[in-house]
Amino acid sequence: MIMLTVRNLNHRDIEAAADLQRRVYRNIPAFGRDQFASLLEHFPAGQFAAEDDGRLVGIALSLVILWDDYSLHHTWASVTNDGLFDTHNMAGRTLYGAEVCVDPAARGKGVGHGLYEARRKLCRAMNLKRIIAGGRLPEYHKVATRMAPEEYAKRVIWGDLYDPVLRFQLDQGFDYCGILHGYLPNDIDSVGNAALIVWLNRDYDPHGPTRMPPANLFEEKTP
Repeated sequence: MIMLTVRNLNHRDIEAAADLQRRVYRNIPAFGRDQFASLLEHFPAGQFAAEDDGRLVGIALSLVILWDDYSLHHTWASVTNDGLFDTHNMAGRTLYGAEVCVDPAARGKGVGHGLYEARRKLCRAMNLKRIIAGGRLPEYHKVATRMAPEEYAKRVIWGDLYDPVLRFQLDQGFDYCGILHGYLPNDIDSVGNAALIVWLNRDYDPHGPTRMPPANLFEEKTP
């Protein structure tokens, strides 16, 4: 049984996090040390590590953005500045999910749920309006010659096809909003496409300020 701890990522995790990315993705390059260092500098509160008995089994990376600067035509590179995260802007009201990566050996054991719950908890603590992300479609390449990604996503939503990432995100309470074409060109499994998804913070106070979360927000263990 996995004993999951979700905490903030730190500089000591960089090598293990990059190794995890290399093991998970076929053609998407792992972050370099400079990218990890930059995202930890700009928004350390938004970077998460999931551990099982001291072993890194998942990461989730995020930043705050002004959503109107990007909307329906952005790419992963544009919203993150090629993974440097210096586009992070505390004047925004949107938490943008830029990466979730789970050890294949730990899938189906609540790691992804723990990381997504950490993001929701952060979103509420900061009084942000929503979480937005571009989700991979890793099974799309199998049917890409027969249907457009929009049809593929609809069939996944209807239950006619199965995509592990989009189905998981729907089960986590996210809504599907459309396809981002050319979102991550070197993601050959998704043929460069991503599903634009959103989760709305029902506790959001439009009259209240954006708040920095307390330092001990993620000290407890997540079962």
